[in-house]
Amino acid sequence: MSNVYHIPAMLQETIDGLCIRPNGIYVDVTLGGGGHSRAILNELDRNGILYSFDQDEEAILVESGESSEGRWRLVHSNFRYLGNWMDYYRVEAIDGLLADLGVSFHHFDEAERGFSFRFDGPLDMRMNQQSSLTAADIVNNYSEEELSRVLYLYGELKNAKLLARKILSARPIITTWGLMQAITGSTSLEMDIHKKKELTCVFQALRIEVNDELGALQEMLISAKDLLRPGGRIAILTYHSLEDRIVKNFLRSGNLEGTIEKDFYGNILAPFRLIEKGRTASDEEIARNPRARSAKLRVAEKI
Repeated sequence: MSNVYHIPAMLQETIDGLCIRPNGIYVDVTLGGGGHSRAILNELDRNGILYSFDQDEEAILVESGESSEGRWRLVHSNFRYLGNWMDYYRVEAIDGLLADLGVSFHHFDEAERGFSFRFDGPLDMRMNQQSSLTAADIVNNYSEEELSRVLYLYGELKNAKLLARKILSARPIITTWGLMQAITGSTSLEMDIHKKKELTCVFQALRIEVNDELGALQEMLISAKDLLRPGGRIAILTYHSLEDRIVKNFLRSGNLEGTIEKDFYGNILAPFRLIEKGRTASDEEIARNPRARSAKLRVAEKI
C-alpha cells in the first residue's frame, strides 16, 4: 500500500497555465495531497491569498499544521459551495482557480475507503465521510432500473441492464470483492482486460453517484465563471470523458449546455479565451506516474 497521498499530474504545466499574479487571490478547489496548492503558494508574495477546498477531512488535517500567515486558508467543504464560501470570506473576485478532478492515490490505496477492487474492503466510496449515502446503499437498495441508469450514464456501460441484474441476484453485497464476485464471478485480480475495464467502469459509476461528482462540478463551474475577474484564469484537470465533456463545453461556451451564442453580427459571445484545449501528460511523466496517462488539462482566461 502506497504512503503517497497524491502525485499531481502536469504540475508545472498547470501552474504555468494559471499565469499567477504574486499578489492575487487564488482557489484550489481540490486540495488532495497539497501538491498544486503548495506550488501556487510558491508563486504568491505576502499579499497573495490561496483558498484550498477539500471535502475529505483527512486532506484538511494533513495540511492544517502548515497553513500560516493567513496566506493559505483551508476550507473543509465540497467545491460545489465555492460561491457560498467566497461570500463568507467576503471575496468578490478571484485571479485564478485550479481543479484537479482525479481521485487521490490515498483514496485508491486505502482499502477501508472502498474506492478500488485491488483490495477487499467495505463498499464505501464517500469522499466526505460525513455523508450518509455509500456505494453499499446504492448496490443493495437501488432498483434494477435505477442501477441500470447509474451504470449506463456514469460508467458508459452498454450492458448496464445485465450488470444490474447480476448485482441484484447477488445481494446483499457489502464489500468491494463481493461486488467483484457478483460482476466477474471471481475475486481474483487475475482477469482479462475486458473484465478489468468493465469492473473499473462499474466502480467509477458508483463513485460518481455516491459523491454527485458531475452535479458538483457543474455548480462549481458556474460559480467560478462569476468569480473570475477579467484576465483571471481557470485550469482544470479531467480524467474521464464525462467530466471532460462538461468542462470542454463550459469553457468553450460559458454555459452547461455547450450552446454557442452569437451577437447580431455573428460574433461568438463567450466569456473565456481558451489557452489549453486538452493537453496531455508527456511520455516521461507517464513513465514516472502512470495515473497521469488519462489526465487532460484545459485552461481558459476570463475575457
